[in-house]
Amino acid sequence: METLSRFLIFMSLFSGLVSGFALQNLPIQSFEEGYTQLFGDKNLFVHKDGKSVRLTLDERTGSGFVSNDLYLHGFFSASIKLPSDYSAGVVVAFYMSNGDMYEKNHDEIDFEFLGNIRGKEWRIQTNIYGNGSTHLGREERSNLWFDPTEDFHQYSILWSESHIIFFVDNIPIREVKRTESMGGDFPSKPMSLYTTIWDGSKWATNGGKYGVNYKYAPYIARFSNLVLHGCAVDPIEQFPRCDEGAAEDIRAAQEITPSQRSKMGVYRRKHMTYSYCYDRTRYKIALPECVVNPAEAQRLRVYDPVTFGGVPRRHRSGKRRSKRSRVDETESI
Repeated sequence: METLSRFLIFMSLFSGLVSGFALQNLPIQSFEEGYTQLFGDKNLFVHKDGKSVRLTLDERTGSGFVSNDLYLHGFFSASIKLPSDYSAGVVVAFYMSNGDMYEKNHDEIDFEFLGNIRGKEWRIQTNIYGNGSTHLGREERSNLWFDPTEDFHQYSILWSESHIIFFVDNIPIREVKRTESMGGDFPSKPMSLYTTIWDGSKWATNGGKYGVNYKYAPYIARFSNLVLHGCAVDPIEQFPRCDEGAAEDIRAAQEITPSQRSKMGVYRRKHMTYSYCYDRTRYKIALPECVVNPAEAQRLRVYDPVTFGGVPRRHRSGKRRSKRSRVDETESI
């Protein structure tokens, strides 16, 4: 297992170099310069290095933080180590949203990690919303090829004018291409980056069959290598500031190499357990951007129906507003 993990890391870095976009070269911001606590009081702890953060969920509250700036496109990443042991009902979210600014027509790009009962794997759920299209969930769920509670792994979101790509250790696991048929459903307004841990007992594990058991609390999620690399937007003028380096990196990151695309295909065949494109209970006709693969549709029929929830909406504090206003390894996956 250790040899395989080292090989995966090597191949992930190699893929980044081939595409002209190397994650390890991106600037890592300290918590103070890049983020503000969102909620949770003492359940958020910043380590002495100023760049590592611990979020806790206990009987009192969850916790979370949010970027100081809004962004219109960029590459956003964090190394995350998830809570171990019994974690049913626990949700760790790494996502972009503008729900506090556009309550009726918000955009969102989600990485959600769904806990499980002892002996069962954590699962990843990805989703996007554009222009308040919450009635059209575009969820996908999958498992991982490693135990995300044993060590840190890098989870990343690439958002450009034409693409959204979700990465795990620099391996793309999902690509959303903007199509004319999607219209305003593709996220297009400035968003903040959020990171939270919270109680999703009503839906996160087996449709709410297993909830959070606070006998096992506190639940601790750890974060490091926090990357905010994009086009920051002035909150007053709503005009993005995007230097040429960031713009070039965004363009490079959206170009998936043949090697990365091969790994993505293997990952989806081996680990994806749900896609909205094949859910005929929710959608009698697949949404227009879906490219239906009959073999994939047949394989996904064996999985039980899923229940969905949403990231809790929390308004930013006045303090935060004032701060912002200051100007051939793939087959092993």
